[in-house]
Amino acid sequence: MNLDKSKKRIAKKVKMGFQGYPTIFIEYFGESEGLASGVSVKFVFEEDSAPQEEKFISKSDAREDEVIQSALVKMIERSGAQTVTQAEVVSVLS
Repeated sequence: MNLDKSKKRIAKKVKMGFQGYPTIFIEYFGESEGLASGVSVKFVFEEDSAPQEEKFISKSDAREDEVIQSALVKMIERSGAQTVTQAEVVSVLS
C-alpha cells in the first residue's frame, strides 16, 4: 500500500475519536523527537482487559516506513478496532 494512503487512513481513524472497543493505541519512539526508530502498537479488546503489545523497529524513521505504515493499517482492519489513538509526539528513549 502507498505510504501516503496508509498515513491518511490511520489519520482518518484517529480523527474519529473514541468509538468504543476494541481500541488500538499507536506510539512512536526513538533516540530523539525528530527520529522515530520504532513504533509500539497496543491493542485492548474490551474495557479493563490487559493490552496486547506489538513493536516494530525501523532502520530509518518508522513514520515514513511504507512497510510499517501498511502493517498498521492491516492491524487496524483485521482487529476490527473501533477506536484508534496515536501519541502526539515521539517518546524519547533514555
